[in-house]
Amino acid sequence: MERHKTTAINSLLDIWLRSEGLETPLLQHRMIKGWSVVMGAAVAKYTGHIDIYGNVMRVQIKSPALRQNLLMMRTEIAKKMNDFVKAQVIQEITFY
Repeated sequence: MERHKTTAINSLLDIWLRSEGLETPLLQHRMIKGWSVVMGAAVAKYTGHIDIYGNVMRVQIKSPALRQNLLMMRTEIAKKMNDFVKAQVIQEITFY
């Protein structure tokens, strides 16, 4: 049997996820799980609940001083998080 059109399995999986509407939720899940990787263990220690609504990531920070520092760096953090998942998932981060 001769194969004429070969396609890598990862590209087929990406096509299937996109067609089923599962690509964005998967990227959002990866981004939430990657928060501690991108921000480090010190920030992850003071992080509570994380969720994404639309294109806004909401992060609960338990330390007011850390929350204020992160608030000043929110555009850089959003860029780092998008780079982590290699897609434009969020545009803004809010801390509460």
